Amino acid sequence: MTSDLVKFFEHPSPGDRVVVEARLDSQSTLNALSLEMIDLLSPALGRWAADDSVAAVVLTGAGDRAFSAGGDIQALYRAMQANHEAGERVDEYPYEFFEREYRLDYLLHTYPKPLVALGHGVIMGGGLGIFRAADFRVVTENVRIAMPEVTIGLFPDAGGTWLLKNMPEHQALFIGMTGAHLNGGDALLAGIGTHAAARADLDDLVGAIAGLTFSGDPDADRDVISASLAGLAVPELPAAELGAVAESLNADSGFLSAATSVRAMAGSSAWVDKAIATMERGCPTTVGIVVEQVRRARSMSLADSFRLEMTVGTHCADNHDFSEGVRALLIEKDNQPNWQFGDLESLPEGYVLDHFEEPWGRNPLFDLETTT
Repeated sequence: MTSDLVKFFEHPSPGDRVVVEARLDSQSTLNALSLEMIDLLSPALGRWAADDSVAAVVLTGAGDRAFSAGGDIQALYRAMQANHEAGERVDEYPYEFFEREYRLDYLLHTYPKPLVALGHGVIMGGGLGIFRAADFRVVTENVRIAMPEVTIGLFPDAGGTWLLKNMPEHQALFIGMTGAHLNGGDALLAGIGTHAAARADLDDLVGAIAGLTFSGDPDADRDVISASLAGLAVPELPAAELGAVAESLNADSGFLSAATSVRAMAGSSAWVDKAIATMERGCPTTVGIVVEQVRRARSMSLADSFRLEMTVGTHCADNHDFSEGVRALLIEKDNQPNWQFGDLESLPEGYVLDHFEEPWGRNPLFDLETTT
């Protein structure tokens, strides 16, 4: 079965079972996740979960350039602009997109069957949200992974809260505050990737997984996949850069102190210096949100972390910086965003905290399980 933007394939497996592949296929947008793609993936995943013949699900990205470069930001921009110009909500797309994207991510994180993501090229934003939700996350020598939201005035969402919680805090803060790009070595070091394979071998890996003998017991079948992936020939990956991040960086003393700690790392490596420059050009509000997000995530369940993202994402869509960042970087491409606050020193802590106050009587994701 195929669609324009997501292609589904069934690969026969021993014992009358199948391994299903869902391939993101919007190569002109680097497989950026759109609402249409979300609405194709979610019901398909539901069907496969209930189908005893489906042993495992593999997520892939079409083309040579990307697994998925993020979300459909331009559609979000058009809707936010309409709302801002009208002075009220006349287009619900941003809020519908966030809710349905986060529900898809939650479904992937809690999926009852083995889930494998084969990542190559660009993996960012919403694409990273899908990738990181899998049980097994294979990276290649050409991956370029980032949470680049500081450049557009958003924040690490689509499961970014859970990802950041499950990394060493100093690394989580650094990549969230700076949008630093990670290579394959970094991905393994930070736990974003679980295994590595050569890009040239990635296409054959789906068939190799389908050739495994599955029992139908999800835990046992995960063990089967784990043993198989452990035997992969590991490519030569770029050296990890994350080791240059100072372990003293933490979220306890607020965003100004955290930014001071990041700035103090200047000169430790070219990678660090580039990341700091990105933070300084980026949205001050995003930096403030990331520090508070990481601090709060320490005690959050998976479901609560998505509810937090729904709250913060709604405020970002309603406020100035997100649409302005998209305008400057992706629409008019003048790279001259006019942020609401010119620097971190003028950013009010109360304004940051306002992003975490629920703007509704009941969070749209209220029904996600709270025990995960």
